Amino acid sequence: MSVSAWLKSVAVRRVPILGWAPQYSTEKLVSDAIAGITVGLTVMPQALAYATLAGLEPQYGLYSAFVGCFVYTIFGTCKDITIGPTALMALMTYQQIIGRNTDYAILLCFLCGVLQLVMAILHLGVLIDFISIPVTVGFTSATSVIIMTSQIKSLLGLKISSSGFLDTITKVVKNIHHTRIADLTLGVVCIAVLMLLRKLKDYKLSKKQRTFSKALWLISTSRNALVVIVCSTVAYFYEIRGPGSPFRLTGTVRPGLPDFRPPPFATTLNNRTIGFGEMVSDLGTSVVLVPIIGVLGNVAIAKAFASGQMIDATQELMTLSMCNVFGSFFSSMPVTGSFSRSAVNHASGVRTPLGGVYTGIMVLLALGFLTPYFAFIPKASLAAVIISAVIFMIEYEVVKPMWRSSKKDLVATCATFVFCLAIGVEYGILVGVGINIMFLLYPSARPTVHVDKVKTRINGIEYIMITPGNSLYFPAVDFIKTSIGNAGISSKHLPVVIDCRFILAADFTAAKGISALINEFLIRRQPLYFLHTREEVVSLFRGVFDNDFKYFTTREELESILEEKCKEIDNEETHLLNNHNQWRHSLVEMTEIPCEDSNINQRKITK
Repeated sequence: MSVSAWLKSVAVRRVPILGWAPQYSTEKLVSDAIAGITVGLTVMPQALAYATLAGLEPQYGLYSAFVGCFVYTIFGTCKDITIGPTALMALMTYQQIIGRNTDYAILLCFLCGVLQLVMAILHLGVLIDFISIPVTVGFTSATSVIIMTSQIKSLLGLKISSSGFLDTITKVVKNIHHTRIADLTLGVVCIAVLMLLRKLKDYKLSKKQRTFSKALWLISTSRNALVVIVCSTVAYFYEIRGPGSPFRLTGTVRPGLPDFRPPPFATTLNNRTIGFGEMVSDLGTSVVLVPIIGVLGNVAIAKAFASGQMIDATQELMTLSMCNVFGSFFSSMPVTGSFSRSAVNHASGVRTPLGGVYTGIMVLLALGFLTPYFAFIPKASLAAVIISAVIFMIEYEVVKPMWRSSKKDLVATCATFVFCLAIGVEYGILVGVGINIMFLLYPSARPTVHVDKVKTRINGIEYIMITPGNSLYFPAVDFIKTSIGNAGISSKHLPVVIDCRFILAADFTAAKGISALINEFLIRRQPLYFLHTREEVVSLFRGVFDNDFKYFTTREELESILEEKCKEIDNEETHLLNNHNQWRHSLVEMTEIPCEDSNINQRKITK
C-alpha cells in the first residue's frame, strides 16, 4: 500500500464523513431530514426534563442537545446514534452538583471528554469489558428506580430538595400531606397518555391503510412533544385568562444561544473562590466513572444498531470525547448516546449521520424562538416524560434466566442494585465490578483438580491422573501443590501424571512451586510426569528448573515409558528375589556347620 493510499484510509477511518459524503444523494437527504426532525421533536422535551433531573435550569438541557449532533455527523461511525443528554448522565451529574453550582456540571463535561480522549489514544476501551452484563443490568435498573423516585416530588407538586434514593423517599413521606391534587392528576394522566401513545406504533393496519399507519407511528414517536405542548397550552391559558395556573411551572427559561467560552476552571460558591484542584477533588470518583458509563452506553447502542457491521470502539470513544469537550464550551452537561432517540432515528429511516444536523438545527431554533413558551411547561408533565422513558429500563425479565443459568451472576446484579440505591450509583457500580472480579479471580486461586486412577491400555498398569482445571498463577500454587501432594501420598506410591491440557499459562511463582513439588516426589522416590504441556509453559519451567522435569506430548508416549519402567521394576524385583534366596540358602548352610561341630564336641565330652 502506498503512502497516499494509507493516509487516505486513515483519514476515512478517523473522519468517516469523508467516506460517505461523496456518495450522498437527494434521496438520502430527504430520509435524513425526516428522521432528524422527528428526533428533534423527541429531544426537546427530554432535554428540558433531563436538565431539571440534573438539578440544572431547563435551558442547559437544550445547550447539551445540539453540539453532539454536529460533532457526531463528522466523526461518528453509526448512522443511528444521537448524542445528547440522557437520564443516566443527568442523574450522575445531579449527584455531583448537590449544594454546588452549574460550573461543576460544565467542568465535569469537559473532564469526561478529556478522559475519554485519553482512553481512545491509549486504546483503553478494554476497560469497558470489565463491566459485565449482570452489573450493567443491576446498575441501569437501580438508576431507573432512583430517577423515577426523584420525579415523585414534581409529580406530587412538592417543594423539597433531596439527595439520593433513601433521602427522597423519606422527605416525600414526611411532606405527602402537601400534595397538590392538580399536579398529581396532571402527572398521572400524562403517564397514562404516554403509555397509550407508546403502544400506538405497534398497532398493525393493512397495506391499503399505509398512510394512516405512518400517521399513527408519527404520533406515537412524537408523544413526548405532543403531551408537553398540550399541557403547556392549558397552563398558558390558565395564566392569561384565569386566576393563574394550578400547576407548578418550569419558570423562566433563558432565551437565546449559549455563550461560547472555555469551561470554568474556577468558580465562586458561598462567597468563596474555589480553584480547579478543589473542584476536581469535590467531583471525586465521578471524574472517572461518568465518562466510563458514557462510553459503555454509547458502545452498547452502536453495537445494537450496527446491523452486522464492525464497530470501531476507539473511534466511538474519540467521537464521544469531542462531543463532551466541545460541548463544555457551550455550557453542556455530560452527554452520551441516547438509546430511545437512537431507536426513533433508526425507525424514522435515517440513512447517514447527517440526520443529526437537522436535529441540532431544530434545537437551535427552539433556543432562539421558543424559550419564552417553555416557561409554561408544568413540572408534572416533564416528570411524566422522564418516568415513562426510564420505567422500561428496569430489566426485571433477566432475573429468571439468570437464576436458571448462573446464580453467581445474579449475586452481582442484586449487589449492584442494592448498593446503588443505598450508597449511590458511583459506589454501587464499583461494588458490582469488585464482586465480578472476585468471581473472575476465584477459579485462578482455587481451580478444580480432578484425580482419577487409570490403567495403561496394554498391560493395565495403574497410575494416578491429576487434571488441574485452570492456568497456574501464584494465587493457586499452594492449593495445586497440596492437592497433588496429597493425591500422591494416598496413592501408595503409584506413578502420578499431571495432565496440563487446561494449563494455558503459568508464572514464576508457579514454576517455583512445581520445582518444590518435583523434589518432594523425588524424596519419596515416587514418579511424577507431565502430560500435554504447552511449549510456553515448558519454556517457563525450563527457565526455573531443568533436572527431573519429565513431560510428554501424547498419552501413548507416556504409557510406553510407564510400561518400560514397570518392566525395569519387575526385573529389579526378580533380581532382588534371586539374591535373597541365595542369601537364605547360604545362611542355612552356615547355621548347619556350627551345629555339627557342637554335636562332635558334645560326644567327646560324654566319652
